[in-house]
Amino acid sequence: MININREFDEAKLMPQINKYADRCITNSCIDPDLYEEYKVKRGLREKGGKGVLTGLTEIGDVHSFEVVDGVTVPCEGQLFYRGINIEEIVKGFIEEKRFGFEEVTYLLLFGELPNQKRLENFNNVLAEYRTLPTSFVRDIIMKATSSDMMNQLARSVLSLYSWDDNPDDTSVPNVLRQSLSLISRVPLISVYSYQAMRHYHYGDNLHIINPDPKLSTAENMLRLLRPDSSYTELEARILDLALVLHAEHGGGNNSTFTTHVVSSSGTDTYSAIAASLGSLKGPKHGGANIKVKHMFDNMKETIDDWNDDEEIKSYLRGILDKRLYDKSGLIYGIGHAVYAISDPRARLLKSFTEKLAIEKGRTDELKLYENVERLAPEIISKSHNRQKRVSANVDFYSGFVYSMLGLPDELYTPLFAAARMAGWSAHRLEEIINAGKIIRPAYKNVAKKTEYVSLSKR
Repeated sequence: MININREFDEAKLMPQINKYADRCITNSCIDPDLYEEYKVKRGLREKGGKGVLTGLTEIGDVHSFEVVDGVTVPCEGQLFYRGINIEEIVKGFIEEKRFGFEEVTYLLLFGELPNQKRLENFNNVLAEYRTLPTSFVRDIIMKATSSDMMNQLARSVLSLYSWDDNPDDTSVPNVLRQSLSLISRVPLISVYSYQAMRHYHYGDNLHIINPDPKLSTAENMLRLLRPDSSYTELEARILDLALVLHAEHGGGNNSTFTTHVVSSSGTDTYSAIAASLGSLKGPKHGGANIKVKHMFDNMKETIDDWNDDEEIKSYLRGILDKRLYDKSGLIYGIGHAVYAISDPRARLLKSFTEKLAIEKGRTDELKLYENVERLAPEIISKSHNRQKRVSANVDFYSGFVYSMLGLPDELYTPLFAAARMAGWSAHRLEEIINAGKIIRPAYKNVAKKTEYVSLSKR
């Protein structure tokens, strides 16, 4: 603990900390060949990239391969929510011109589609929970604001524990109550946290608007975020679609697997969801959409002709050679751990992106995205000399959509979290209902045995 009665200068400790870091690296590097020797499934994946089977679920299902004449081959990606193809779900609420996120949340939680009356009742329950405890905004969101909304969101979720009269009860009714509360509140916390950050760090006017119980989650997010609370129907429909497509992606994705792992320990809902938020924050997971957007911002500044294939290819090679953008060697938004030929979420989102690009006058940018989507797989294949196909994933177009909606960069990943709360909640309930053992995979210790040497002889 820092002594509040003396001035603390952490900078003077950094030279020593850096020495410690070098020592840590030197003594913690494991020979890569040992992973092969002991047949370790790094990342819990088989050699070909397929995930190691670690559990069973009835919630989300990802299809990317099919068996043809006894041979497993890649196929067009498909995503199922409780056994129903996501494309059929989206087609249903688009044709009927209604919002779908609440219906999808019901489906994921309860394993069946609601009829009209049940959906109305469920919407009313979510609307009742779409509020925050008295003084929560003032005491938690307004104080010690963070420049990172995912950290602020995790802190806020953990703080809700203190406002819960029964926080540690892991019975199904209580966890369901907590889950419905979080599904409704996370969107509010995300927007309010952003507004507080902008006010205290940048001097923006502070607009705290109460949600409208008659509106959907997507409509309320736009209403709360914008000072005049206005939005077009197309904007709300596409944001709703984004929420639907991000709501669930099977039990093996990093954040949902985190939900299962932490829930298996018997901990409370707020701790489990905070852990999942920490996972989603990572740029390899939920943070990828903002990396795509920033990559394209850099691309637009660097490339003169957005329709020149050779110029675009040169830029993409520069990324892979770690010369351009963030020098990571990654073309963000292209490729997926599971999907090979196509990501169904990207297909669906792209199908509505053109309408929004026309409304916003940004069709030139859309063409650049389409050019990169077409050229990047070929560049990646040649650069890495591999046969595995890659395609655009959901992050590729989602950042562009959020940008056209006028959503601030800081809210891209919290928006993902607001959607994925539905899936996390369903998986937490599934873990509790099936009451398995605590999840504890094995790690092989490969350290050399050595003798202890007394301090005086070191």
